Amino acid sequence: MMDVTSERRGSTVIINTAGRVDGSNASEFQDALEANIGAEDSAVILNLAELDYISSAGLRIILLSAKNLRQRDIGFSICSLSSSVHELFIISGFDQIIAIHSSPETALAAQEG
Repeated sequence: MMDVTSERRGSTVIINTAGRVDGSNASEFQDALEANIGAEDSAVILNLAELDYISSAGLRIILLSAKNLRQRDIGFSICSLSSSVHELFIISGFDQIIAIHSSPETALAAQEG
């Protein structure tokens, strides 16, 4: 079960993801991310505070989204990882590719620079 919602703060969209992202719903996750990113957005923050589990399929969607947004010159960061999800990001090396912040507020402050 996965739930994706979003909120806007100026030209930044914060996408909140809850539940599990795995092979059974990775394409749904990708569709939800794309549906929540508008043409006017200059930055995207993926808030994973309520994410219980993510598989390699979910990680792949995040990596593809990050590359796509970078090509469109849209900022991308992740925040509020649980310790187990954060460990996965470190093991996979994603922490070297994608900015990770402790909260939506710190991610917003970093986006605003």
